[in-house]
Amino acid sequence: MSHAIELDFCVGDPTLPRGPQGYACKDPAKVTTDDFVYTGFRGEKTPNNVFGNNVTLAFSDVFPAFNGLGISMARLDFAIGGVVPVHSHRTSEVLILVKGSIIAGFIDTNNTAYYKRLEVGDVMVFPQAMLHFQINVGKTPATAYVSLNGANPALQLTPTALFAGNLPANIAQKITLLSRKEVMQMKRIFGTA
Repeated sequence: MSHAIELDFCVGDPTLPRGPQGYACKDPAKVTTDDFVYTGFRGEKTPNNVFGNNVTLAFSDVFPAFNGLGISMARLDFAIGGVVPVHSHRTSEVLILVKGSIIAGFIDTNNTAYYKRLEVGDVMVFPQAMLHFQINVGKTPATAYVSLNGANPALQLTPTALFAGNLPANIAQKITLLSRKEVMQMKRIFGTA
């Protein structure tokens, strides 16, 4: 019992710096029921980017009640043909499809792809740090909810990591085996060329 829990919860205070264990706790005298309710998933979400998706994150920085609990969530909305491109997190993820039909999958470190067409009510798990993706393959928009086992799981989209940042085109070309023309086209799509 040397590691007994000393607090019932630690609603994060995002006005203070975040440390390796998350945010410092909000003054318990100022915590209300509203601190434990997140309304950001309400309503229709319009896919609004080049990938045809809208990802609404509920990580500890926007839902401070998750601070210290080791969980977070996101809502994924897909236009017809929309995708959540190859990406990774430093946590595991579980997805439940609530609308539409998608193909979801991940690729392990042996380069084996595990993917399946999911229908409403289906659940899929993506192991920690594995590259994974979702594609709307139905004739209607699709919606899924995910939960991750970390309050701040991070999100690294492979295409934006390669083409939207400060990685020089000649290096991107070498590490992706794309032509210079293709790399420059990708950089233009992401607004960095």
